[in-house]
Amino acid sequence: MSPVRDSQAAVGRDAARVPVRRLTVLYDAGCSLCAFLGDWLRRQPQLVPVELVPAGSAEATARFPGLDHAATLEEITVVGDAGQVYRGADAWIVVLWALREHRPLAHRLSTPAGARLARGAVLAAAKWRGTQWNRRPEWGGGAYYAADGWSFDPAHGWTYTPPSCAGGACATD
Repeated sequence: MSPVRDSQAAVGRDAARVPVRRLTVLYDAGCSLCAFLGDWLRRQPQLVPVELVPAGSAEATARFPGLDHAATLEEITVVGDAGQVYRGADAWIVVLWALREHRPLAHRLSTPAGARLARGAVLAAAKWRGTQWNRRPEWGGGAYYAADGWSFDPAHGWTYTPPSCAGGACATD
């Protein structure tokens, strides 16, 4: 598995040959699937420390100014401590590699046959995620977004706080 180099992330360094000692996962904090997987990832025993940062956030932009931050909202992006940038299936494989109980699976997925399986899983997740963005809130099911008043706390589950009517304009107007 070779890193996908961002145009500025590896400038002046040979990021492909530097060991990975820490990973930062840029994830869509407004996506219910992403929030669920982020919570799962935080609970896993890690061989390599993994930190989650919301994609497109001020923190992500400040820490990784050379990245295309619009693209990080479309596809999972993982950044290594030496400037390595992984996207899509490679990102999932490197995250599994960082986890104690899933490193053997990461090695299997890094083979040509395993890479096809990993790409298929990423495409299936992306398709599911895409269907959630297209659902109408009136359906009462599917994805819940922070902008609609929903938030997820791992200790308490989903909670709803109706959007305020600040400025005299309500969401129902």
